[in-house]
Amino acid sequence: MPGPVRSVSQAFAILRLLSSHPAGLTLSAIARELGLSPSSCLNLLRTLVAEGMAERGGAEKLYRAAAAWDRLDFARGAVEQVIARVMPAMRAFAQDHEATVGLWYAVSNARLELVALAESGAATSIHMVVGQRQPIGGGATGRALAASEGLSVADLRRRYDAVRWATPLTFADYARQVERAATAGYAFDNGFGHAGICSFGAKLGGTGPARFCLSASVFAGSLSEAGIVRVGEALASLAASA
Repeated sequence: MPGPVRSVSQAFAILRLLSSHPAGLTLSAIARELGLSPSSCLNLLRTLVAEGMAERGGAEKLYRAAAAWDRLDFARGAVEQVIARVMPAMRAFAQDHEATVGLWYAVSNARLELVALAESGAATSIHMVVGQRQPIGGGATGRALAASEGLSVADLRRRYDAVRWATPLTFADYARQVERAATAGYAFDNGFGHAGICSFGAKLGGTGPARFCLSASVFAGSLSEAGIVRVGEALASLAASA
């Protein structure tokens, strides 16, 4: 019978070590403690950061276990509960508005993950895949989440800079769209995240510190200005009540 995969075992060893040192550790300290070469340790840490299980920051650039790792069992259970609660309403919304509706969860301070999807059943629809991830500041969901968090200009700028925009968007316009989302209760992306796609985003209400967002995506040009407001307000209402 095959033994454990060495790199996977090493990654878990790093996470256990970081969990026991909440103040954080340097790359050299982690490598020394676990008997890893600095290059191998760096590659493992980069993967853990990309997957949202570890974080690197502060003046000393220390590595720490991410909250997503410390709360993994609780978080996954919470995600399943939220999916079960909102999926019927997501399916109804997708049918009523001929939209692709997604439920997104902030798996880290850098990434959103699509954890559930409802489609309208139309012959032509927007395709997304459960499990796909995007920068936390991207799309309408990113603006909606930022609007709910009251970020500083510097933090908002960092989220904006991490996104590859399909259509050029200045930071000033991005910040104004976040402000509008805070007032309207929903955010709107008109092809900036994905060319030819208009998307709406609204933070799910009643989830406490956990960060869930609903998205609704339609083809660009398929809605009038009044239709955009109607869909946006409907999504905001669904997110607040769900």
